[in-house]
Amino acid sequence: MSLKVDSLTKAFGEKTAVDHISFTMDAPGVFGLIGTNGAGKTTTIRMILGIMSADSGSAAWNGKPISRETLAFGYMPEERGIYMKNKVLEQLVYFGMLRGMNGTDAKKRALRLMERLGVTEYKDMPAEKLSKGNQQKIQLISTLIHDPELIFLDEPFSGLDPVNAEVLRGLIEELVDEKKYVVMSSHQMATVEEYCENLVILNHGKTIVSGNLRQIKSGYGHTNLVIRAKEDVTKQAQEAGLSLMEKRADESEYKITGDDMANSFLSSLLTAGIYPLKYEIKEPSLHEIFIEKVGEQE
Repeated sequence: MSLKVDSLTKAFGEKTAVDHISFTMDAPGVFGLIGTNGAGKTTTIRMILGIMSADSGSAAWNGKPISRETLAFGYMPEERGIYMKNKVLEQLVYFGMLRGMNGTDAKKRALRLMERLGVTEYKDMPAEKLSKGNQQKIQLISTLIHDPELIFLDEPFSGLDPVNAEVLRGLIEELVDEKKYVVMSSHQMATVEEYCENLVILNHGKTIVSGNLRQIKSGYGHTNLVIRAKEDVTKQAQEAGLSLMEKRADESEYKITGDDMANSFLSSLLTAGIYPLKYEIKEPSLHEIFIEKVGEQE
C-alpha cells in the first residue's frame, strides 16, 4: 500500500498556492504536512482527494487515482462540516450510509466511536448544543465511521482543550496500531514531532524540507543544551560562550556548537562544585528547524 504525490501544482490567478509538491507514504503511520496558514496544506489535500482539480501533477493510491470508488478514505477538514441543527447520532448514521454502510452497521459503529470519545450522552442532541471540542469529536467520528484505510486530518488539534487533545492523541495512536495511513496537516510543531516519522514542510506553496524527521534532525547534530541546577549557572554559561535560548521556571536551554562545548562546560561546572540535576544534550526541535528554514526564504 502506498500514497504517491507527484509534482502537484495549483494556481489561483497569478498566485501559485501549491508549487510542484511531491512525497510518498509507503508504510502505515502518521505523515506530517506542515506549514503556516496559507502555506498550501489544505489545497494539497484537496487535490490529492480530487475535491479540487490540479493544474498539473498527480496523486495515486497503489498506482490508481484516488476516488470514493477506488479507496475508502476519510477527510476531516479544518473548517469542519457537521450539520448544526441535526441530532448527532442521526447525522452520523447518515454520513455512514453516504459511504456505503447500511443503517444498522452505521449506527453500531457511530455508537462505538461515541463511547470511545466520551460523547454518547449527546447522541440525541442537535450539534449546535455541543461545545466546540465535542463538535470536533463528532466531526472526527464522521471521518472514521466507515473504517477508512487512508485518513486526512486537517489541523485536528485546533481549538481543543488539553483534556480533549489527550483523547484525540489516544485515538491517533489506536489508528497507528491498526496500521492506518494518516496524513496530518498542522502548524503545531510539537504535535507533529510527537507522531510523524516522515514529513513535508511547506512555505508559500513550496517544499522547503522533506524526509524522515529523525534523519533531518540528526543532520543538525547536537545544538541544544538543557540545564537544571540548584545554583544559578548564568555567569558560567556566559563565560563558556553558551547562548541562552529560553529560560523556563526550573531550567534553562542554551545554544551550543556541539558535544565538545557541552562536555567542556560540564567539566567546568563540576570543577566549581556545581552538580546539575539535569544536563541534556539534544538536537534542535522541529519548531527551531521550521523557523530557520522559513526565515531563510523570507
